[in-house]
Amino acid sequence: MTDERKSVTILGATGSIGTSTLDLIYRNPQAFEIVALTAHSDTDGLAAVARKCGARYAVIGDPDKYTALKAALSGSGVAVAAGSDAVAEAAAMNADWTMAAIVGCAGMMPVLAALRCGKSVALANKEALVSAGALMLDAAKASGATLLPVDSEHNAIFQCLDRSAPQGVAKIILTASGGPFRTWSAEAMATVTSAQAVKHPNWSMGAKISVDSATMMNKGLELIEAWHLFGLPSAQLDVLVHPQSVIHSMVEYVDGSVLAQLGSPDMRTPIAHTLAWPQRMETPSERLNLAQIGKLEFEEPDLQRFPSLRLARSAMEAGGACPAILNAANEIAVAAFLGDRIGFCDIAMIVERTLERYQPRAPQTVDDVLRIDGEARHVAKELLESVYA
Repeated sequence: MTDERKSVTILGATGSIGTSTLDLIYRNPQAFEIVALTAHSDTDGLAAVARKCGARYAVIGDPDKYTALKAALSGSGVAVAAGSDAVAEAAAMNADWTMAAIVGCAGMMPVLAALRCGKSVALANKEALVSAGALMLDAAKASGATLLPVDSEHNAIFQCLDRSAPQGVAKIILTASGGPFRTWSAEAMATVTSAQAVKHPNWSMGAKISVDSATMMNKGLELIEAWHLFGLPSAQLDVLVHPQSVIHSMVEYVDGSVLAQLGSPDMRTPIAHTLAWPQRMETPSERLNLAQIGKLEFEEPDLQRFPSLRLARSAMEAGGACPAILNAANEIAVAAFLGDRIGFCDIAMIVERTLERYQPRAPQTVDDVLRIDGEARHVAKELLESVYA
Protein backbone atom coordinates (compact mmCIF):
# COMPACT_ATOMS: atom_id res chain seq x y z
CA MET A 1 0.00 0.00 0.00
CA THR A 2 1.14 3.57 -0.65
CA ASP A 3 1.20 6.39 1.92
CA GLU A 4 -1.43 8.31 -0.03
CA ARG A 5 -5.03 7.74 1.13
CA LYS A 6 -7.36 6.20 -1.42
CA SER A 7 -10.88 7.59 -1.66
CA VAL A 8 -13.55 4.87 -1.65
CA THR A 9 -17.25 4.54 -2.42
CA ILE A 10 -19.13 1.34 -1.52
CA LEU A 11 -22.36 0.64 -3.37
CA GLY A 12 -24.19 -1.97 -1.32
CA ALA A 13 -22.37 -1.29 1.94
CA THR A 14 -24.57 -3.41 4.22
CA GLY A 15 -24.51 -6.63 2.16
CA SER A 16 -21.97 -9.42 2.56
CA ILE A 17 -19.48 -7.97 0.05
CA GLY A 18 -19.87 -4.45 1.42
CA THR A 19 -19.40 -5.69 4.99
CA SER A 20 -16.25 -7.62 4.03
CA THR A 21 -14.91 -4.54 2.25
CA LEU A 22 -15.51 -2.38 5.32
CA ASP A 23 -13.81 -5.00 7.51
CA LEU A 24 -10.63 -4.58 5.44
CA ILE A 25 -10.90 -0.79 5.56
CA TYR A 26 -11.38 -0.77 9.35
CA ARG A 27 -8.11 -2.69 9.62
CA ASN A 28 -6.30 -0.05 7.52
CA PRO A 29 -8.03 3.25 8.43
CA GLN A 30 -4.99 5.35 7.54
CA ALA A 31 -5.05 4.09 3.95
CA PHE A 32 -8.64 4.91 2.98
CA GLU A 33 -11.13 7.77 3.01
CA ILE A 34 -14.82 6.93 2.57
CA VAL A 35 -16.64 9.19 0.13
CA ALA A 36 -20.06 7.53 -0.06
CA LEU A 37 -21.93 4.48 1.17
CA THR A 38 -25.23 3.16 -0.16
CA ALA A 39 -27.76 0.54 0.89
CA HIS A 40 -31.17 -0.47 -0.41
CA SER A 41 -33.31 -0.34 2.74
CA ASP A 42 -31.18 -1.08 5.83
CA THR A 43 -31.21 2.37 7.42
CA ASP A 44 -29.87 1.26 10.79
CA GLY A 45 -27.00 -0.68 9.24
CA LEU A 46 -26.12 2.12 6.84
CA ALA A 47 -26.22 4.78 9.55
CA ALA A 48 -24.01 2.68 11.82
CA VAL A 49 -21.27 2.10 9.25
CA ALA A 50 -21.44 5.68 7.95
CA ARG A 51 -20.78 6.97 11.47
CA LYS A 52 -18.07 4.40 12.16
CA CYS A 53 -16.02 5.11 9.03
CA GLY A 54 -16.75 8.86 8.76
CA ALA A 55 -18.39 8.72 5.35
CA ARG A 56 -19.20 12.01 3.64
CA TYR A 57 -22.45 10.73 2.12
CA ALA A 58 -24.96 8.01 2.94
CA VAL A 59 -27.62 7.11 0.38
CA ILE A 60 -30.59 4.80 0.88
CA GLY A 61 -32.12 3.35 -2.27
CA ASP A 62 -35.68 3.19 -0.87
CA PRO A 63 -36.97 6.79 -0.91
CA ASP A 64 -39.47 5.97 1.84
CA LYS A 65 -36.53 5.41 4.20
CA TYR A 66 -35.07 8.90 3.78
CA THR A 67 -36.60 10.36 6.97
CA ALA A 68 -35.44 7.40 9.05
CA LEU A 69 -31.87 7.65 7.70
CA LYS A 70 -31.83 11.42 8.24
CA ALA A 71 -32.84 10.92 11.86
CA ALA A 72 -30.35 8.11 12.41
CA LEU A 73 -27.48 10.32 11.15
CA SER A 74 -28.58 13.53 12.82
CA GLY A 75 -25.59 15.45 14.17
CA SER A 76 -23.06 13.18 12.46
CA GLY A 77 -22.12 15.55 9.64
CA VAL A 78 -22.89 12.84 7.10
CA ALA A 79 -24.93 14.15 4.15
CA VAL A 80 -28.03 12.04 3.42
CA ALA A 81 -29.95 11.30 0.21
CA ALA A 82 -32.43 8.69 -1.05
CA GLY A 83 -33.72 7.11 -4.25
CA SER A 84 -32.22 5.36 -7.27
CA ASP A 85 -31.01 8.62 -8.86
CA ALA A 86 -29.18 9.50 -5.64
CA VAL A 87 -27.49 6.08 -5.62
CA ALA A 88 -26.25 6.69 -9.18
CA GLU A 89 -25.04 10.16 -8.13
CA ALA A 90 -23.10 8.58 -5.25
CA ALA A 91 -21.47 6.24 -7.76
CA ALA A 92 -20.42 9.26 -9.84
CA MET A 93 -18.65 11.10 -6.99
CA ASN A 94 -15.26 10.41 -8.56
CA ALA A 95 -13.85 8.17 -5.83
CA ASP A 96 -10.49 6.59 -6.63
CA TRP A 97 -12.04 3.14 -6.07
CA THR A 98 -15.68 2.09 -6.12
CA MET A 99 -17.03 -1.23 -4.90
CA ALA A 100 -20.07 -2.14 -7.03
CA ALA A 101 -21.91 -4.66 -4.87
CA ILE A 102 -25.58 -3.78 -5.41
CA VAL A 103 -27.50 -6.97 -6.12
CA GLY A 104 -29.60 -7.29 -9.27
CA CYS A 105 -30.42 -4.95 -12.12
CA ALA A 106 -30.71 -2.07 -9.65
CA GLY A 107 -26.92 -2.03 -9.73
CA MET A 108 -26.51 -1.48 -13.47
CA MET A 109 -26.98 2.30 -13.67
CA PRO A 110 -24.70 2.94 -10.65
CA VAL A 111 -22.01 0.70 -12.19
CA LEU A 112 -22.27 2.64 -15.44
CA ALA A 113 -22.04 5.95 -13.56
CA ALA A 114 -18.92 4.79 -11.72
CA LEU A 115 -17.26 3.55 -14.91
CA ARG A 116 -17.83 6.89 -16.60
CA CYS A 117 -15.65 8.56 -13.96
CA GLY A 118 -12.57 6.83 -15.37
CA LYS A 119 -11.28 5.50 -12.03
CA SER A 120 -11.15 1.95 -10.59
CA VAL A 121 -14.38 -0.03 -10.25
CA ALA A 122 -14.37 -3.31 -8.32
CA LEU A 123 -17.24 -5.29 -9.80
CA ALA A 124 -19.25 -7.66 -7.63
CA ASN A 125 -22.54 -7.11 -9.49
CA LYS A 126 -23.15 -9.97 -11.92
CA GLU A 127 -26.01 -8.36 -13.80
CA ALA A 128 -23.85 -5.50 -15.08
CA LEU A 129 -21.77 -7.89 -17.20
CA VAL A 130 -24.22 -10.74 -17.76
CA SER A 131 -27.04 -8.49 -19.00
CA ALA A 132 -25.14 -5.48 -20.33
CA GLY A 133 -21.51 -6.55 -20.70
CA ALA A 134 -20.78 -4.84 -24.02
CA LEU A 135 -22.26 -1.55 -22.81
CA MET A 136 -20.24 -1.65 -19.59
CA LEU A 137 -16.98 -2.44 -21.36
CA ASP A 138 -17.60 0.35 -23.89
CA ALA A 139 -18.10 2.81 -21.02
CA ALA A 140 -14.89 1.67 -19.33
CA LYS A 141 -12.93 1.97 -22.56
CA ALA A 142 -14.30 5.44 -23.30
CA SER A 143 -13.38 6.81 -19.86
CA GLY A 144 -10.21 4.83 -19.26
CA ALA A 145 -11.67 3.19 -16.16
CA THR A 146 -10.05 0.09 -14.67
CA LEU A 147 -12.54 -2.74 -14.16
CA LEU A 148 -11.39 -5.05 -11.36
CA PRO A 149 -13.29 -8.36 -10.93
CA VAL A 150 -14.25 -9.27 -7.37
CA ASP A 151 -15.80 -12.72 -7.92
CA SER A 152 -13.20 -15.18 -6.65
CA GLU A 153 -13.08 -16.98 -10.01
CA HIS A 154 -12.63 -13.89 -12.17
CA ASN A 155 -10.22 -12.35 -9.71
CA ALA A 156 -8.16 -15.54 -9.88
CA ILE A 157 -8.06 -15.32 -13.68
CA PHE A 158 -7.16 -11.64 -13.47
CA GLN A 159 -4.19 -12.55 -11.27
CA CYS A 160 -3.02 -15.40 -13.53
CA LEU A 161 -3.63 -13.84 -16.95
CA ASP A 162 -0.69 -12.39 -18.89
CA ARG A 163 -2.45 -9.37 -20.40
CA SER A 164 0.71 -8.29 -22.21
CA ALA A 165 0.59 -11.39 -24.46
CA PRO A 166 -3.03 -12.51 -24.89
CA GLN A 167 -2.11 -14.60 -27.94
CA GLY A 168 -0.33 -17.00 -25.59
CA VAL A 169 -3.52 -17.93 -23.75
CA ALA A 170 -5.01 -21.28 -24.79
CA LYS A 171 -7.86 -21.59 -22.31
CA ILE A 172 -9.46 -20.11 -19.21
CA ILE A 173 -10.73 -22.68 -16.71
CA LEU A 174 -13.35 -21.61 -14.18
CA THR A 175 -13.54 -23.91 -11.18
CA ALA A 176 -16.84 -24.83 -9.51
CA SER A 177 -17.44 -26.50 -6.17
CA GLY A 178 -20.31 -28.48 -7.67
CA GLY A 179 -22.58 -27.32 -4.84
CA PRO A 180 -24.32 -29.47 -2.23
CA PHE A 181 -25.84 -31.91 -4.76
CA ARG A 182 -22.74 -32.72 -6.78
CA THR A 183 -23.02 -36.46 -6.08
CA TRP A 184 -26.81 -36.72 -5.96
CA SER A 185 -28.73 -38.69 -8.56
CA ALA A 186 -31.25 -36.96 -10.82
CA GLU A 187 -34.05 -38.72 -8.91
CA ALA A 188 -32.78 -37.47 -5.56
CA MET A 189 -32.34 -33.92 -6.89
CA ALA A 190 -36.04 -33.84 -7.78
CA THR A 191 -36.78 -33.96 -4.03
CA VAL A 192 -34.41 -31.14 -2.98
CA THR A 193 -35.89 -28.59 -0.57
CA SER A 194 -35.06 -24.89 -0.36
CA ALA A 195 -33.53 -25.45 3.09
CA GLN A 196 -31.12 -28.01 1.62
CA ALA A 197 -30.24 -25.84 -1.38
CA VAL A 198 -29.12 -22.81 0.62
CA LYS A 199 -26.49 -24.81 2.56
CA HIS A 200 -23.35 -24.42 0.48
CA PRO A 201 -20.55 -26.81 1.49
CA ASN A 202 -17.72 -24.24 1.28
CA TRP A 203 -18.91 -20.64 1.06
CA SER A 204 -21.16 -18.48 3.25
CA MET A 205 -23.55 -16.76 0.83
CA GLY A 206 -27.08 -15.41 0.54
CA ALA A 207 -30.03 -17.64 -0.34
CA LYS A 208 -30.29 -16.71 -4.02
CA ILE A 209 -26.63 -17.18 -4.89
CA SER A 210 -26.55 -20.42 -2.85
CA VAL A 211 -29.38 -21.82 -4.98
CA ASP A 212 -27.56 -20.65 -8.12
CA SER A 213 -24.50 -22.52 -6.95
CA ALA A 214 -26.60 -25.63 -6.30
CA THR A 215 -28.04 -25.55 -9.86
CA MET A 216 -24.65 -24.45 -11.28
CA MET A 217 -26.37 -21.44 -12.85
CA ASN A 218 -23.94 -19.32 -10.87
CA LYS A 219 -21.08 -20.89 -12.83
CA GLY A 220 -22.99 -20.29 -16.05
CA LEU A 221 -23.37 -16.60 -15.23
CA GLU A 222 -19.67 -16.46 -14.38
CA LEU A 223 -18.91 -18.03 -17.76
CA ILE A 224 -20.72 -15.12 -19.44
CA GLU A 225 -18.86 -12.63 -17.25
CA ALA A 226 -15.51 -14.20 -18.18
CA TRP A 227 -16.44 -14.00 -21.86
CA HIS A 228 -16.88 -10.24 -21.53
CA LEU A 229 -13.98 -9.59 -19.16
CA PHE A 230 -11.25 -11.55 -20.89
CA GLY A 231 -12.31 -11.50 -24.55
CA LEU A 232 -11.87 -15.19 -25.38
CA PRO A 233 -14.34 -17.13 -27.56
CA SER A 234 -16.64 -19.74 -26.04
CA ALA A 235 -14.40 -22.62 -27.16
CA GLN A 236 -11.59 -21.29 -24.95
CA LEU A 237 -13.73 -21.02 -21.82
CA ASP A 238 -14.12 -24.13 -19.72
CA VAL A 239 -15.62 -25.19 -16.38
CA LEU A 240 -14.10 -27.82 -14.10
CA VAL A 241 -15.69 -29.10 -10.89
CA HIS A 242 -13.30 -28.82 -7.94
CA PRO A 243 -15.09 -29.71 -4.67
CA GLN A 244 -12.46 -28.29 -2.27
CA SER A 245 -12.74 -24.70 -3.63
CA VAL A 246 -8.99 -24.24 -3.12
CA ILE A 247 -8.08 -23.47 -6.74
CA HIS A 248 -10.32 -20.56 -7.66
CA SER A 249 -9.59 -20.68 -11.40
CA MET A 250 -6.79 -21.36 -13.89
CA VAL A 251 -5.29 -20.06 -17.11
CA GLU A 252 -3.77 -22.52 -19.58
CA TYR A 253 -1.14 -21.23 -22.04
CA VAL A 254 -0.23 -22.47 -25.49
CA ASP A 255 3.07 -23.93 -24.23
CA GLY A 256 1.19 -26.25 -21.86
CA SER A 257 1.76 -24.19 -18.71
CA VAL A 258 -1.24 -23.82 -16.40
CA LEU A 259 -1.27 -21.01 -13.83
CA ALA A 260 -3.69 -21.32 -10.91
CA GLN A 261 -4.64 -18.99 -8.06
CA LEU A 262 -5.16 -20.79 -4.75
CA GLY A 263 -6.53 -19.64 -1.43
CA SER A 264 -8.94 -20.34 1.40
CA PRO A 265 -12.61 -19.64 0.56
CA ASP A 266 -12.83 -16.12 2.00
CA MET A 267 -14.13 -13.23 -0.11
CA ARG A 268 -11.85 -10.80 1.71
CA THR A 269 -8.94 -12.16 -0.34
CA PRO A 270 -10.22 -11.11 -3.81
CA ILE A 271 -11.71 -7.92 -2.37
CA ALA A 272 -8.33 -7.01 -0.87
CA HIS A 273 -6.63 -7.71 -4.19
CA THR A 274 -8.87 -5.16 -5.92
CA LEU A 275 -8.81 -2.68 -3.01
CA ALA A 276 -5.01 -2.49 -2.96
CA TRP A 277 -4.52 -2.86 -6.73
CA PRO A 278 -1.91 -2.62 -8.19
CA GLN A 279 -0.25 -3.46 -4.88
CA ARG A 280 -1.08 -5.96 -2.12
CA MET A 281 -2.47 -5.65 1.40
CA GLU A 282 -2.70 -8.00 4.37
CA THR A 283 -5.98 -9.75 5.17
CA PRO A 284 -7.18 -11.83 8.14
CA SER A 285 -8.10 -14.69 5.80
CA GLU A 286 -7.13 -18.16 6.97
CA ARG A 287 -3.86 -19.21 5.39
CA LEU A 288 -3.92 -22.17 3.04
CA ASN A 289 -2.48 -25.41 4.42
CA LEU A 290 -2.13 -27.81 1.50
CA ALA A 291 -0.57 -30.53 3.65
CA GLN A 292 -3.66 -30.50 5.85
CA ILE A 293 -5.98 -30.56 2.83
CA GLY A 294 -4.05 -33.53 1.50
CA LYS A 295 -5.49 -33.81 -2.00
CA LEU A 296 -7.34 -31.83 -4.64
CA GLU A 297 -10.10 -33.40 -6.73
CA PHE A 298 -11.45 -32.51 -10.19
CA GLU A 299 -14.24 -33.74 -12.45
CA GLU A 300 -16.18 -32.69 -15.51
CA PRO A 301 -19.56 -31.01 -14.86
CA ASP A 302 -22.62 -33.18 -15.55
CA LEU A 303 -24.78 -31.17 -17.96
CA GLN A 304 -27.62 -33.69 -17.70
CA ARG A 305 -28.09 -33.19 -13.97
CA PHE A 306 -27.12 -29.51 -14.12
CA PRO A 307 -28.74 -28.14 -17.31
CA SER A 308 -28.43 -24.52 -16.13
CA LEU A 309 -24.77 -24.54 -17.12
CA ARG A 310 -25.70 -25.69 -20.63
CA LEU A 311 -28.39 -23.00 -20.89
CA ALA A 312 -25.95 -20.29 -19.84
CA ARG A 313 -23.35 -21.30 -22.42
CA SER A 314 -26.02 -21.40 -25.13
CA ALA A 315 -27.25 -17.91 -24.12
CA MET A 316 -23.68 -16.62 -24.20
CA GLU A 317 -23.07 -18.03 -27.68
CA ALA A 318 -26.41 -16.69 -28.97
CA GLY A 319 -25.63 -13.24 -27.57
CA GLY A 320 -28.00 -10.34 -28.06
CA ALA A 321 -30.72 -10.26 -25.41
CA CYS A 322 -30.32 -13.93 -24.41
CA PRO A 323 -27.99 -13.45 -21.40
CA ALA A 324 -30.31 -10.78 -19.94
CA ILE A 325 -33.32 -13.06 -20.43
CA LEU A 326 -31.46 -16.00 -18.87
CA ASN A 327 -30.59 -13.93 -15.81
CA ALA A 328 -34.07 -12.44 -15.37
CA ALA A 329 -35.91 -15.76 -15.79
CA ASN A 330 -33.53 -17.45 -13.38
CA GLU A 331 -34.20 -14.84 -10.70
CA ILE A 332 -37.94 -15.39 -11.01
CA ALA A 333 -37.56 -19.18 -10.95
CA VAL A 334 -35.21 -19.17 -7.96
CA ALA A 335 -37.57 -16.90 -6.02
CA ALA A 336 -40.42 -19.31 -6.78
CA PHE A 337 -38.31 -22.24 -5.58
CA LEU A 338 -37.34 -20.45 -2.37
CA GLY A 339 -41.03 -19.75 -1.84
CA ASP A 340 -41.75 -23.49 -2.23
CA ARG A 341 -43.87 -22.90 -5.35
CA ILE A 342 -41.77 -25.06 -7.70
CA GLY A 343 -39.29 -27.91 -7.44
CA PHE A 344 -35.52 -27.65 -7.67
CA CYS A 345 -35.35 -29.20 -11.15
CA ASP A 346 -38.08 -26.86 -12.39
CA ILE A 347 -35.77 -23.83 -12.15
CA ALA A 348 -33.87 -24.69 -15.34
CA MET A 349 -37.11 -25.63 -17.10
CA ILE A 350 -38.62 -22.17 -16.46
CA VAL A 351 -35.43 -20.50 -17.72
CA GLU A 352 -35.32 -22.62 -20.88
CA ARG A 353 -38.98 -22.02 -21.72
CA THR A 354 -38.60 -18.27 -21.17
CA LEU A 355 -35.66 -18.20 -23.59
CA GLU A 356 -37.75 -20.09 -26.14
CA ARG A 357 -40.82 -17.88 -25.76
CA TYR A 358 -39.26 -14.40 -25.58
CA GLN A 359 -36.85 -13.33 -28.34
CA PRO A 360 -36.49 -9.52 -28.54
CA ARG A 361 -33.93 -7.54 -30.50
CA ALA A 362 -30.46 -7.09 -29.05
CA PRO A 363 -30.24 -4.20 -26.55
CA GLN A 364 -28.45 -1.02 -27.62
CA THR A 365 -28.68 0.92 -24.34
CA VAL A 366 -28.97 0.19 -20.62
CA ASP A 367 -32.62 1.26 -20.85
CA ASP A 368 -33.10 -1.49 -23.44
CA VAL A 369 -31.52 -3.99 -21.06
CA LEU A 370 -33.80 -2.93 -18.22
CA ARG A 371 -36.86 -3.20 -20.48
CA ILE A 372 -35.83 -6.67 -21.65
CA ASP A 373 -35.19 -7.69 -18.04
CA GLY A 374 -38.67 -6.56 -17.02
CA GLU A 375 -40.39 -8.25 -19.96
CA ALA A 376 -38.47 -11.50 -19.43
CA ARG A 377 -39.56 -11.52 -15.80
CA HIS A 378 -43.16 -11.07 -16.92
CA VAL A 379 -42.88 -14.02 -19.32
CA ALA A 380 -41.31 -16.19 -16.63
CA LYS A 381 -44.09 -15.31 -14.19
CA GLU A 382 -46.73 -16.17 -16.80
CA LEU A 383 -45.06 -19.54 -17.31
CA LEU A 384 -45.10 -20.16 -13.58
CA GLU A 385 -48.76 -19.34 -13.37
CA SER A 386 -49.69 -21.50 -16.35
CA VAL A 387 -47.67 -24.53 -15.28
CA TYR A 388 -48.07 -24.37 -11.51
CA ALA A 389 -51.48 -22.75 -11.05
